[in-house]
Amino acid sequence: MRNSFKLILVAVAAVFFVTVQTAPSLAQKAAKRSITKIAGDLYRVQNNFHFSALLVTPKGVIVTDPVNAEAAAWLKAEIATRFKQPVKYVIYSHDHRDHIAGGEVFSDTAIFVGHENTKAAIVGEKRPTPAPDVTFSDTMTVELGGKRVELTYVGRSHSDNSIVMRFLAERALYAVDIVSVNRLPYKTLSDSYWPDWIDALKKVETLDFDILAPGHGKLGKKSDVAAHRGYLQDLYDGVVAGARAGKSVEDLKASLTLDKYKGWGRYKEWRTMNIEGVYQRVQMQRRGN
Repeated sequence: MRNSFKLILVAVAAVFFVTVQTAPSLAQKAAKRSITKIAGDLYRVQNNFHFSALLVTPKGVIVTDPVNAEAAAWLKAEIATRFKQPVKYVIYSHDHRDHIAGGEVFSDTAIFVGHENTKAAIVGEKRPTPAPDVTFSDTMTVELGGKRVELTYVGRSHSDNSIVMRFLAERALYAVDIVSVNRLPYKTLSDSYWPDWIDALKKVETLDFDILAPGHGKLGKKSDVAAHRGYLQDLYDGVVAGARAGKSVEDLKASLTLDKYKGWGRYKEWRTMNIEGVYQRVQMQRRGN
């Protein structure tokens, strides 16, 4: 009897332990997802820290970056319920997996569009997400149901195939990873090109739009592109000057404080990482790599 009672206590304790351990884990895994209007028939799609866009037309829906298969499946169901239109186009902003995985979810109805270098990366790495059916090198326009989306390759920046998408009627620009609103770029700026990225943002500034919809963070306006370019310029100039003076990356992390941007998001976490990333690329260029 005493042994049976001990077994019951052990079993109850085990169930309690599993419940306590798994409940927070499941809560942490629940994705934060939403669809909110940007302007007119243009909507912003959130999946945790990633944002995409979708445009509703009388002839179907244009979707940008799928993010991943689970997010795409959720979005496909939401579009069917809310807008009762098929997805006709999926447009990739660039080839990085954290934005364009999961495209296969839309392959039953959609034509895939992206830069020619985006296709080369997807095909070359044999990814499951569909490669673009339609590619371009500089600009192209996608038209559907009387709506137009202008696609522009602005040059090497966050990747060698990043494009921006201008939704003409809504006067909005969707731009992923090359610009954010009052927030530093991500960590060590992997797969980036310098000073090309700065020149790419100068090209974005020549485009006609009012609303800026980044791939991460809050919505902004056209002037936020110039502000972000200013940060990249100050970062790059500071690193180049320091490298030419023989400073080490650790010296620069201590001295290049970029105080003007202290109020920006992720300043404390990513400033030194930004410096490290640009320093590595500047040193590679000086060695001729």
